[in-house]
Amino acid sequence: MTSLRCFFAVVVLVVSLVSAAQAVTLKLAYAADPVSLDPHEQLSGGTLQFSHMVFDPLVRWTKDQQIEPRLAESWQRIDAYTLRFKLRQGVRFHTGNELTSEDVRWTLERLQRSVDFKPVFAMFEKVRVIDQYTFDLITRNPYPLALQTATYIFPMDSRFYTGVDEKGLPKALLRKHGNTFASKHLSGTGPYLVSHRQQGVRVEFDRFADYWDRQSQGNVSRIILTPIKSDPTRVAALLSGDVDVISPVPPNDHVRIRNHDRLDLVTLPSTRIITLQLNQQRRKEFRDLRVRQAIVNAINNEGIVKKIMKGFATAAGQQSPKSFVGHKESLKPRYDLKRARQLMKEAGYESGFSVTMVTPNNRYVNDAKIARAVVSMLAKINIQVDLRTIPKAQFWAELDARSADIMMVGWRSDTEDSANFSEFLIMCPNPETGAGQYNSGSYCNPEVDRLVMQSSSEIDKDKRRSQLQKVEQILYDDAAFVPLHWQKMAWGVDKKVKIEPVLNVMNLPYLGDLVVTE
Repeated sequence: MTSLRCFFAVVVLVVSLVSAAQAVTLKLAYAADPVSLDPHEQLSGGTLQFSHMVFDPLVRWTKDQQIEPRLAESWQRIDAYTLRFKLRQGVRFHTGNELTSEDVRWTLERLQRSVDFKPVFAMFEKVRVIDQYTFDLITRNPYPLALQTATYIFPMDSRFYTGVDEKGLPKALLRKHGNTFASKHLSGTGPYLVSHRQQGVRVEFDRFADYWDRQSQGNVSRIILTPIKSDPTRVAALLSGDVDVISPVPPNDHVRIRNHDRLDLVTLPSTRIITLQLNQQRRKEFRDLRVRQAIVNAINNEGIVKKIMKGFATAAGQQSPKSFVGHKESLKPRYDLKRARQLMKEAGYESGFSVTMVTPNNRYVNDAKIARAVVSMLAKINIQVDLRTIPKAQFWAELDARSADIMMVGWRSDTEDSANFSEFLIMCPNPETGAGQYNSGSYCNPEVDRLVMQSSSEIDKDKRRSQLQKVEQILYDDAAFVPLHWQKMAWGVDKKVKIEPVLNVMNLPYLGDLVVTE
């Protein structure tokens, strides 16, 4: 018996040593960390990146912007209103509970209660459960983007989030910037669990041993995420070897990293638009079309791209990038300082006025530098700006409160489609439907809303293109917002980190598939 015990002890020791030898830790530095563990609390790039680590979507985008199966192994269109999905069998949540159609139904209902996600799922009526692994996703009207929207359904563990917490509050309670059960506890189906979290300091992820995707070649067993908001500090951490991956990489450091013998610079195009919104509710001056047009003409966004972004962006005259259905080629950037001054004079504001402006300082590439450049440009038409730049974690609450006259907002279309920009950034704010959730300028044009809503149920591609191009033209003529540029993406990595295959233009790295070589 003693010999047998010794034998098993040796086997266990050998297995442990082999596992330790194969364990790979990735040290990752982003400009900020997730503000919550609740995937429905905030619709943002950081939340979605986090969701792909600890949850899994029904389907997801590929590098060439196609849709591939994830938790749903197959789907078919039943009619103009219905997509039928078949779930993979045997998928386990971190608690050990099995994923079923009921979890998907529960998740969609919760998404429809989320302030941020409500407009994304406004077209959906319900999930109809067919059996344990089969369900129908049903829309209220014919909807051309139902499958694309399914990339944002990350099923949650309905049994884990059912009941009440130690405070007697529902575990499923959804509250922005709130101290809820879901904001501090999670059970997903994703490749990683959160083993340690100190907001703003460090988040540690450990590989989920029972992860369903046995075909994945990913070999990272542990990820240490350190938020470093300072660009120079983040770059210094990569150069010194303190971290293996950083994002974003400021344009000024691209050449330095590209020429480093131990590092790689990986760059990708992006469809994220960076804009400034002018709050017409707070400022009567912004209700004057001539003032809004003056501001658009006073801001040299091509100069910002050249001098601040070092060419690492594309100056924009509209929301929709070239690859999107609503893009209209004739809508170009329109910097013209002489015209801007003339418009201010015509509006009766030749002497100018003073405004407040709030922007993040660690959310978008060079956001604070861009803001300071805009302040200088507006001064040339006698608009004096009291600028406040704040960390991303604080910025979202300020944006929700519409706390300044001018605010910087960036957006990447959730569906890789033009309408999504307008749904969140431009439509008349409506708390009931969730439309205009991030319209901090309070811009409201019923004709724009009508065209966007028409496009949401228009199956004919040519008609839909015409509708969305009309929207872009109206916004351009109305100077509804200030388009700055479409931001590109850059990742700085140690050469042992093979990150390029897991990146995409949506900036949603699939770190569960990441391979790190020795």
